[in-house]
Amino acid sequence: MSDKIIDGKAIAATIKLEIAKEVAAMIDADIKAPHLAAVIVGDDAASQTYVASKERASTQVGITSSVYRLPANCSETQLLETIDFINNDPEVDGFIVQLPLPAHIDSNRVIERIDPDKDVDGFHPYNIGRMQLGLPTYLPATPYGIMELLKRSQVEVRGKHVVVLGRSNIVGTPMSVLLSRKAENADATVTLCHSRTADIPALTRQADILIAAIGQQEFVKADMVKEGAVVIDVGIHRVADPSSPKGYRLTGDVDYEAVSKKASKITPVPGGVGPMTIVSLLQNTLLAAKKKMI
Repeated sequence: MSDKIIDGKAIAATIKLEIAKEVAAMIDADIKAPHLAAVIVGDDAASQTYVASKERASTQVGITSSVYRLPANCSETQLLETIDFINNDPEVDGFIVQLPLPAHIDSNRVIERIDPDKDVDGFHPYNIGRMQLGLPTYLPATPYGIMELLKRSQVEVRGKHVVVLGRSNIVGTPMSVLLSRKAENADATVTLCHSRTADIPALTRQADILIAAIGQQEFVKADMVKEGAVVIDVGIHRVADPSSPKGYRLTGDVDYEAVSKKASKITPVPGGVGPMTIVSLLQNTLLAAKKKMI
């Protein structure tokens, strides 16, 4: 079974070593270390965990990390003023505004306020447009991480039929763009499924590569997967489990136990896509710092 598992944790560790080497070389050349900042509004548990992981990973590779914490009841104006401050701070190379934001704040207005040159989440319309055209840019972290997972796991993408479950602007839609464009480790035929798609199982059974980012716990069952398919599980859900020391266990959008018996390769949850999302953010931050050196 172990040769089936796409170990995102191990691949992310390899990429971290590559980043750390580049950062060390910058410091040796008297160039300041890249600086990644995060803005977090409120105390959403998942967001707090992600930002803490980002801080840890930054420290491991020598990237400077800072966090701006705002209360859940802060005004949209206060948040936009914080973004303006970071946009104009020459010490910060890249930053993210952690999503989701409280309901009273317009996420699109916030994303559009970020300086595209510091938008290491790759969500600004300018960077999304460059991605769409296949031009160099900051790629959204999770799709970027999945592309790296496929490449470093030697999964052949060219000419394959990829089915993506979910059309979010964070994962599903950019994933479909990256896989379908004319590029190295791409050139796939992509079907994008969503809540209005008729007969999803009929489509998923055709997939050579299935990417599940639909946000529903264990949505993908074994009878929805073709024998020998590659399955990438983007979902992450907490399930109450009294037998676990934490009182819960993590599961994804895929019924792992059943689907892993049919898949040729599969990502686990946790330890699959998650670590790659964070390491992709570090790659984008390094890129932002290097762009300043040109």
